[in-house]
Amino acid sequence: MRILVANVNTTQSMTDSIAEAARAAASPGTEIVGITPHFGADSCEGNFESYLAAIAVMDAVTRYEGEFDAVIQAGYGEHGREGLQELLDVPVVDITEAAASTAMYLGHKYSVVTTLDRAVPLIEDRLKLAGLDARCASVRASGLGVLELEEDPDRAVKEIVSQAEMAVGDDKAEVIVLGCGGMSGLDAQIRECCGVPVVDGVAAAVAVAEGLVRLGLSTSKVRTYARPREKKVIGWPLSAR
Repeated sequence: MRILVANVNTTQSMTDSIAEAARAAASPGTEIVGITPHFGADSCEGNFESYLAAIAVMDAVTRYEGEFDAVIQAGYGEHGREGLQELLDVPVVDITEAAASTAMYLGHKYSVVTTLDRAVPLIEDRLKLAGLDARCASVRASGLGVLELEEDPDRAVKEIVSQAEMAVGDDKAEVIVLGCGGMSGLDAQIRECCGVPVVDGVAAAVAVAEGLVRLGLSTSKVRTYARPREKKVIGWPLSAR
């Protein structure tokens, strides 16, 4: 089984760390291929960058040369999953939905701890759109930019733990979800500090993707995610220009 794990930003080192976390969660025999968009922002922290990333990820995935069995979109609260589902015949798993749905097996309410406060409304909207908001106790910001997670992991853990503890104590969350692909691999440290289950979205998405492939299931094509109608699209794929 081969799974493509698509970073939503153009920072190669973050793609590498996300892919490493995915491999740690994957079953024997599952090949993880990390892919980085050929254009876009070096980090996604707002609507403009998120919409740009949606196009960039679709571009990167559709120009990948080789067979694959599933795709993981490794950006929390980012746009574009629906477009990938239209374009592809294999399962597409977004870490936002994989993490939140996994968290609901582990406790009554979950909270998301993300990066900057400006990302909070985007995540709230994506959870609502996915029907996963009813059991979300809160979405909290650590105050760290996406690239800061990689630059200072010790500070990242400290700030995430601080918000996670408030989510458990004040918001009555029973599970913490890490709300950024760049937080992958920090779940064990945060779990030890907080004493509650901590869900890493990349790891959760790998488990979901593997399960769908083994069950022989993929996106329904009868209506919402039918392949795009044949029409003239100028300049697509962008990477071919």
